[in-house]
Amino acid sequence: MLREKIRFLCRSSLLVVDEIGYLPVTPGGGNLFFQLVNARYESGAMILTSDRGFAEWGDVFGDPVVATALLDRLLHHAVVVQIEGSSYRMRQHADLLPEHSRSSSPINPPPTPKRRGRPPSKATADLAYG
Repeated sequence: MLREKIRFLCRSSLLVVDEIGYLPVTPGGGNLFFQLVNARYESGAMILTSDRGFAEWGDVFGDPVVATALLDRLLHHAVVVQIEGSSYRMRQHADLLPEHSRSSSPINPPPTPKRRGRPPSKATADLAYG
């Protein structure tokens, strides 16, 4: 049964896991997640989001050894995007938040990544840039 579920989750080319650490991981859950990550390692892309820093993952998964093994595989080929600043969703309601939870950092969009490869054709460029 577990093998079938892991096989099913390995079929897609991209797996998104949102909000790691938001809810507590049940005992044994870290080992199950490790099995999934290990099965997808170097064969399928993953996007993970978390409000927790990597140093906290031992607490999140209840086992620093499991967290280290997870991070070893996840970070091997990873691009880590760290976003700092106020919540984008809460920007219009910042006055309702307690002072200690507000960030002094302004919300700025990330820089546009540099294109790689050939420049777009004139027709494609006209469509993309209006």
